[in-house]
Amino acid sequence: MKLYSSILRKISTRLALAATLCLTLISGQALAADKPTFRLAWSIYVGWVPWDYGNSEGIIKKWADKYGIEIEVVQVNDYIESINQYTAGAFDATVMTNMDALTIPAASGVDSTALIVGDFSNGNDGIVLKDAAELADIKGQRVNLVELSVSHYLLARALESVGMSERDVTVVNTADADLVSAFATKDVTSVTTWNPLLAEIVSMPKASKVFDSSQIPGEIIDLLVVNSDTLAENPELGKALTGAWYEIMSRMQMDDEVGTKALEFMAASSGTDLGGYKAQLDSTKMFYQPADAVTFTESETLKDTMGKVAEFSFKHGLLGEGAPDAGFIGIETPAGVFGDSSNVLLRFNSTFMDMAAKGEL
Repeated sequence: MKLYSSILRKISTRLALAATLCLTLISGQALAADKPTFRLAWSIYVGWVPWDYGNSEGIIKKWADKYGIEIEVVQVNDYIESINQYTAGAFDATVMTNMDALTIPAASGVDSTALIVGDFSNGNDGIVLKDAAELADIKGQRVNLVELSVSHYLLARALESVGMSERDVTVVNTADADLVSAFATKDVTSVTTWNPLLAEIVSMPKASKVFDSSQIPGEIIDLLVVNSDTLAENPELGKALTGAWYEIMSRMQMDDEVGTKALEFMAASSGTDLGGYKAQLDSTKMFYQPADAVTFTESETLKDTMGKVAEFSFKHGLLGEGAPDAGFIGIETPAGVFGDSSNVLLRFNSTFMDMAAKGEL
């Protein structure tokens, strides 16, 4: 009888432990399922591949865990398609330039916030001529570029610098994948593009770079953009993304094996080697320190730059069919609003970068 009772007690104990374990597992799964989940898209560019590194190294997960959320990081090979998907609601955050942020999501009515101002092109975009060494020689030429992209904007600004306008050239819309092979043909004498394509074209016979983005510093800006409503409802997303970004930035600056491996990873993500990636970084003004990004974002210059971008976009019909002028879409910066303050759809918010600068994340 005692033996029978002992067996029963053991069985009961094991059943109780099993039941407790099951409840714990179910509870844990429920908690995981309850975690807010967000999606971030990135595409290949010198200033955006750090997101791939941060995802691979668990840095983004670390910061997401800190704020009780999950962040799914997805590479989208087609840059414009990634922005279109963000605009359609498939992603909560996406990398893009300041012009594209205005002309795609904002122009489509999607209120968007530039959460992180990561860098600006400082030579990564340029104009190349064949058998000519001066920008003025571009007059009357056919210029191959991705129409209505930042390359088109760069061309317009370059022409202004020598007293010309787009009426003095003919723009030939060319897919970025075709620009290198196009310049190799006899008929193509002028292209405008970005790195790494730019470096490849400049290295070709008879090629001369006659203008680049270092001559309009701070105008082609690379951003991490987040849906404004999503950010307002989930500030922890902004904190996690910003915290992760500046941890990645700190690793990129390390003069040791950790820093070298980080840059090597990013080089591979970019389809180049360490030397090639460092060359791209040399023509990029990276805001490694959050305080520097805050200063840039809060400057009056940013507001003026976005005014130039809006003027170009309006002239080329990129603000939507109903846009009566360049100020149709309000662009909010810490220095003030450019355009219609009752129709703000693009916001530059330095709050989270400032928190990073102050060590408050």
